[in-house]
Amino acid sequence: MQIENLFSTLWSQYIKLTPQAFDIKKLFLQTQTKAIINDHIALRTLSHKRCNIDVLAKFFITLGYEKKDYYDFQSKKLDAHHFIHKNLKYPKVFISELKIEEFDKETQDILNSLVSKIPKDILNKSALLSSSRHWDISYKTYKSLYAKSEYAAWFYVFGYCANHFTIFVNDLEKFDTLESVNTFLKNNGYKLNDTGGEIKGNKEVFLEQSSTLAQIIPIKFIDGTYDIPSCFYEFAKRYTNIDDDLYQGFVMSSADKIFESTNLR
Repeated sequence: MQIENLFSTLWSQYIKLTPQAFDIKKLFLQTQTKAIINDHIALRTLSHKRCNIDVLAKFFITLGYEKKDYYDFQSKKLDAHHFIHKNLKYPKVFISELKIEEFDKETQDILNSLVSKIPKDILNKSALLSSSRHWDISYKTYKSLYAKSEYAAWFYVFGYCANHFTIFVNDLEKFDTLESVNTFLKNNGYKLNDTGGEIKGNKEVFLEQSSTLAQIIPIKFIDGTYDIPSCFYEFAKRYTNIDDDLYQGFVMSSADKIFESTNLR
């Protein structure tokens, strides 16, 4: 699969789960004479050897991506890496995984059972990245997982898809600051993740980030239909680092707060 086709597939799936992202992009396009640039996407998975970060990453690596920094979100029991293409015109990819082994046996059994239901032929294809889930879901189990880990509960419902896309603020024509982007979003009725402040990071760490709260959508469980958070839209402004190069990494303390965009509110 070509890079453009892969991201197009992920975007199409993403806006079905997060229709407001399509509307937000359209709002910004009305202020632009050129296309909106996507800074990065994020994917979630589990630490199981059949579907861990390396399994998802191999599909990007064959397309020219390289593994970069490692991140350890201890309080959330997550590991992550980001990946950058040799051609910087392509979006960065941030892949995280839930450390199954750090949970109690009941939770481990639930998560491992999910992995057992992923067809073997899917695990070896890039289609895995947008294959959603391969198991039935119950709201009772969702709530049980949520009590242990929001990330686990989100993955249980949505499986493999882009958790978020990110507008590259530097390339916007009418917005010089992330603060002005946030004001534009709020003026158009969108709620932002204000955990740790609406803007995470600053010029000193070469990256500022903000995000909407995940859109609430109805999900059909085997025991009823319930409204839960799906995906969100992020906005990133990058600054030049000490080498006078535009910073291409991520700030762990900021990413930790961005994860909370999918929390129940």
